[in-house]
Amino acid sequence: MDGIILAAGRGTRMRELTQNTPKPLLPVQGRPILEWSLRALRPAVECVLVVTGYLGEQIADYMAQQCVFGDYALVEQREQLGTGHALRACRKALNDPDFLVINGDDLFHAPSLQALAATSAGVLAVQREDGSQYGVLRTNAEGELQRLHEKPPPGLYPPPLQVYVGACRLTREILDLPLQLHPERREYELTQLVTDYAQRRPVTVVEADFWFPLGAPEDLAAAQSLDLEGLMFT
Repeated sequence: MDGIILAAGRGTRMRELTQNTPKPLLPVQGRPILEWSLRALRPAVECVLVVTGYLGEQIADYMAQQCVFGDYALVEQREQLGTGHALRACRKALNDPDFLVINGDDLFHAPSLQALAATSAGVLAVQREDGSQYGVLRTNAEGELQRLHEKPPPGLYPPPLQVYVGACRLTREILDLPLQLHPERREYELTQLVTDYAQRRPVTVVEADFWFPLGAPEDLAAAQSLDLEGLMFT
């Protein structure tokens, strides 16, 4: 199975930290975020595709030196038009009809990614009290995904909520679905593609045992003191 790491964004919330460094190469406990992503994916996939954009030459240099994956490819997203657009850019580079996709600026639990890979199609989720900053999962009576509602208004859904954490197991079928431009954010979002995909086939929801998003400088600072070896790999 292939793995895809979405690592093309500018990381604007990191402010001055990403002026000269792409966000996936910011250090967490002496390792780039990208290295933690590669290590988390390694038990589940054989080949990894890294989608690059902003300062992509630095990511290319890092990938040439890393020792986690011998089999990898770089996919350039020439315009940052959203995560759905980034996935579509991988069409020609994929080796396998089945693949995992993860955000390149989050820390994931490797065994949970393995459980996700074992589904025929699925999304990774955690529970939160407020879903207004996430993609909220709406499921049917069997617990299968029906919709990913991106950043709904606060209070729309009663807590606790299952929210999408930026990892999914998909098939090439999703690459044939039309991209829909979000009317406000003006991006082609992966969450909309996954919603459309879930209308065509069952999509399992897998609960993650650990997930830590690195959206802002304070998140990066907090991650420096976590037991990441224990939290991500056991």
